[in-house]
Amino acid sequence: MARPTVTPARIFGVASTALVAATLALPTVAAPAAHAEPCADVDVVFARGTSEAPGIGRVGQALTDSLAAQLGGRTVSSYGVNYPASYDFLAAADGATDATNHIAATAAACPSTRFVLGGYSQGAAVVDMLVGIPPLGNKVGEVGSAPPLPGNLANKVAGLAVFGNPSTKFSIPITSAGPPYAGKGIDLCNDGDPICSRGRNPFAHTDYEKGPAPDQAAGFLAGLL
Repeated sequence: MARPTVTPARIFGVASTALVAATLALPTVAAPAAHAEPCADVDVVFARGTSEAPGIGRVGQALTDSLAAQLGGRTVSSYGVNYPASYDFLAAADGATDATNHIAATAAACPSTRFVLGGYSQGAAVVDMLVGIPPLGNKVGEVGSAPPLPGNLANKVAGLAVFGNPSTKFSIPITSAGPPYAGKGIDLCNDGDPICSRGRNPFAHTDYEKGPAPDQAAGFLAGLL
């Protein structure tokens, strides 16, 4: 009697049938439910300084920590503006665009969240653009700059805090921003900092996180929130 021919296709068919049967026999396990992150009461959108690692940077962290401590039980989240923070200063405009996109997405998902815009050094120039201040004496919207936040997002900004802001050398600090930002900004410049003043001490620009500036800014912002 001739033995049946066993082909690869027959082997695959038998194996597939066995696999399906085994799968059907397994107990059903419910997929874990997706849990969205709860919306924070306050979101600190911070642009780090030149050459700092991605994230909110050391000054942004000091500000966020101090603000959270001063807001009691309210929740505070933070977002590090995604931009190169390199010595190609024209790329700072990328940071303004990224911040706008983040604020728009967060506001859509979390309508009650209020925003704080912050920046250190080149990051302060990013915030300048967002509120319509020429970051280096040029016009907002020109090469190296970016459009300000649209009105529907600007109204969700509770406060502004910048450190070592280059635009102050052109006599246009963040406190000069017009509505809806009027009265919502604090612009901090260390004594002797050559980036934000006529000072000549480069070391004055490097230690904002260690001095009183973050607590001072947080106190100002907490009063607005």
